Amino acid sequence: MPKKQDSTLTPLAERMRPHSFDQFHGQEHLLGPGKILTQLIESGRLVSLIFWGPPGSGKTTLGMMLARHFDLPCLFFSAVLTSIKEVKEVMAKAESHKKMYGKPTIIFIDEIHRFNKAQQGAFLPYVERGDIILFGSTTENPSFEVIAPLLSRTKVLLLQPLSAEALSQILDDALVDEERGLAKPKADLDDAARQLIIDYANGDARRALNSLEIAASLSQDPRIGPDEVQEALQKRILLYDKSGEEHFNLISALHKSLRNSDVDASLYWLARMVFSGEDPLYIARRLVRFTSEDIGLADPQALAIALQAKEAYDFLGSPEGELVLA
Repeated sequence: MPKKQDSTLTPLAERMRPHSFDQFHGQEHLLGPGKILTQLIESGRLVSLIFWGPPGSGKTTLGMMLARHFDLPCLFFSAVLTSIKEVKEVMAKAESHKKMYGKPTIIFIDEIHRFNKAQQGAFLPYVERGDIILFGSTTENPSFEVIAPLLSRTKVLLLQPLSAEALSQILDDALVDEERGLAKPKADLDDAARQLIIDYANGDARRALNSLEIAASLSQDPRIGPDEVQEALQKRILLYDKSGEEHFNLISALHKSLRNSDVDASLYWLARMVFSGEDPLYIARRLVRFTSEDIGLADPQALAIALQAKEAYDFLGSPEGELVLA
């Protein structure tokens, strides 16, 4: 007889995935009073949705909770691993289920932007007939990555990076939950350690919970302090405030170094921002702005190079794309 799997082997971020909307933190512009998801839930009518937002912002979680709330069958698969043949097989099953039970099937596609046009087009007639309700999650702009006919049949929901308050609530939930979280053995998070985790997470709940879990495993007593968090992150936490004065100080330093043609200083400030958790695409945008304002007359090709660097980072992601920015 197979042994029951130890739940502690499941990552904390997966164990703490909310099961109901009252457990979900953040995205108030979608779930607040009178907002679109709240209205869909209250009206009892579900439509095809594309969740667009950064990693760890709750795209998959929202889709799963909606499927659970409406009590509809949900098939989850990844665009990276699914072929057009598998798509057609799933569509045939969904069509058969609709004819038999009169209910659509929710098809949740992770990284829908990875599907090519033919794969995306395969969903169109089934969405049109109501055989399926399509949920897609993507970190890319759907206007560029999803075909127009499919976009016209779905509603795009933009998710924001989670606020520091939402991340703090998520950490609190993990600390007090005895069944899925860290309450057994009981863990307590030092205020300074909490801030380090929140700063490092950069709006990503999964990253925050992963950091908390590792720090808790390193702590010799129930209280988790900054030392355990820094050891868990395996990096020096640099002074940085992505929305405050230090944010503007560092981007200003990068601009001044570039304007002074100081290569070493420019690379230092770029690396300082990246290692502190700044979004590299924000840096890429500032580089594009710099080439149009400061050195464009001296080197007309600078703008083209900066735009190519931005596109290359967008394609590669981190860490390889950071070399392009450098």
